[in-house]
Amino acid sequence: MRDITHAPQADTGAASNRKTVWGLLGSLTAVLLASCATPVPPAPAPKPIAKAPAPAPAAPVAAEPAPLLISNAVSPRDYRQHGARHIYDKNGDRIYKGKMPPLLLGVGVMQLDIDGRGNIKRLNWMRPPSDAASRMAIERTVHAAAPFPAPVRLGGVTYTDTWLWDKSGKFQLDTLTEGQSDR
Repeated sequence: MRDITHAPQADTGAASNRKTVWGLLGSLTAVLLASCATPVPPAPAPKPIAKAPAPAPAAPVAAEPAPLLISNAVSPRDYRQHGARHIYDKNGDRIYKGKMPPLLLGVGVMQLDIDGRGNIKRLNWMRPPSDAASRMAIERTVHAAAPFPAPVRLGGVTYTDTWLWDKSGKFQLDTLTEGQSDR
């Protein structure tokens, strides 16, 4: 009997050579193609995700600005001092220094109604000056001094003061007067 396991194999040299040639050609082709190919560009970076716009800040509530000056007066009489001092501070060059002369050009009594924020609500002459020019000048002076110190404890105030002025046009308020000379 013949041993089949060790049977001589048929001559396959030509077929084997063809396989080797084709394998080498395939490898060579792959190498050539790989060397000629342009590299694939990298994928573009992802675009940043657009953030939703931040909400606009809420519009501020229309509120009046806080008063610049505050009075802690507890009565109209106390506030009268603050009001007179405020007018003096705004009109330093128009205040008569020293005692007023014996004969005054004019005397007027004015009542001011001030709201809780220091704004003039009403100006009322209880005894107006005799000439219109003096009356107008005093009213302009008072309005130019606004806003007055805010009467925060009173919430608003009405007070009266007397205006004294001489021929130079300078004045004093009775609340802060230095008096009047007798000569």
